[in-house]
Amino acid sequence: MPSDLELLPRLPSPSPVGEAEERTSSPSASSAAPEDARPILLRATPQAGGGGGGSSRRRRNANESSLRPLPSQTRRSQSFGREVSHAAAETYLLTRLAITLLRYLGLGYRWITKFLALVCYATLLMPGFVQVGYYYFFSSQVRRSIVYGDRPRNRLDLYLPLNVDSLRPVVVFITGGAWIIGYKAWGSLLGRRLAEKGIIVACLDYRNFPQGTISDMVEDVSEGISFVCKNAECYGCDPNRIYLMGQSAGAHIAACTILNQTIKESGEKESITWSVSQIKAYFGISGGYNMLELVDHFHRRGLYRSLFLSIMEGEQSLWQFSPEILVQDPSIKHVVALMPPIILFHGTSDKSIPSNSSEKFVHTLKDVGAKANFVMYDGKTHTDLFLQDPLRGGRDELLEDIIKAIYAGDEVECANLALTPLPRRLVPEFMLKLAHKISPF
Repeated sequence: MPSDLELLPRLPSPSPVGEAEERTSSPSASSAAPEDARPILLRATPQAGGGGGGSSRRRRNANESSLRPLPSQTRRSQSFGREVSHAAAETYLLTRLAITLLRYLGLGYRWITKFLALVCYATLLMPGFVQVGYYYFFSSQVRRSIVYGDRPRNRLDLYLPLNVDSLRPVVVFITGGAWIIGYKAWGSLLGRRLAEKGIIVACLDYRNFPQGTISDMVEDVSEGISFVCKNAECYGCDPNRIYLMGQSAGAHIAACTILNQTIKESGEKESITWSVSQIKAYFGISGGYNMLELVDHFHRRGLYRSLFLSIMEGEQSLWQFSPEILVQDPSIKHVVALMPPIILFHGTSDKSIPSNSSEKFVHTLKDVGAKANFVMYDGKTHTDLFLQDPLRGGRDELLEDIIKAIYAGDEVECANLALTPLPRRLVPEFMLKLAHKISPF
């Protein structure tokens, strides 16, 4: 049975080419075995009849060798230096972007009250976040920051099942974050839960606003999907079972990416690096798909109109990044049927993005000939499905529905899953209920 490390490619990771503050060496997740893993033999045995002078030189050379740092020590020192340099560059970049973002937000009371609620919300869930964070940074099942492209933030995290004895299905996950604070590590809880069920998860990072606008985000996600499609088998993934999933803003970006790729494939002169036919299904969690209808809703929720329009590249571009509107365009109706099956999940008590956003999009997709369906969860909020329910442990409706869709028709896998223990609770129930009430989402 191959180990997790044996499933990783033995190729050096390419170095990204982007903004100055993003130029760091690629992580060692997909590189060759480190030099300090190889045995080092030092021999200073005198040869017969070598004479005193030869022995002295050999002893002197052996002493000098013992004083020189070993290759492993040098590598660790260089690696530490790169980590410090990378952390400094990231801190500078985040500070600069935060200042730029504050210029857009100003001193509006809505986003300030949301921010304070977010702090309280995160504090209540901190016991769970600490445990998930420990898993993210120290588990051997997580491969962090694999480079998938040459632009800033073109990195992905890979979550591997404990025992990988055959090619496994893979979910490419696009995290949410209001197009502003998305980060690949936000998907660590989902990655952990799906990996426990034998599913590999690739969480993509992408440029957020103001580092990039919606076109840049779609471009990054498309590049990440292309990387997974090309390298699936190298990481133990089944190339015939690749799924795309997005949550909140990530669901919108992923839907735009799928539709954009479908339109590209229908063009005669478009060059493509992956095909929608390689995606077995798309799962959208708590997403919004009609930006023209949502712009005023977001403004009332604290994502101000001027800021949102800047993210979406102006009011004139809203329809281009509204999948619900775009699929009704007569010029592309004939290609919509090429899209993979789409299943949307939403909570009926979602205040951040109303649940009818998913419902209307599914009805529109069906009207134009696409394969689509939706699942509603009564009383669930925007964060219940993605955070509180997985942190609660035990049965999780959303994850069960996703896993059933992935393993549909595979009786052996379904039988094995029925024998796996349920996940344990990570946060006390009273803290989860309080977090549910004060959640700013």
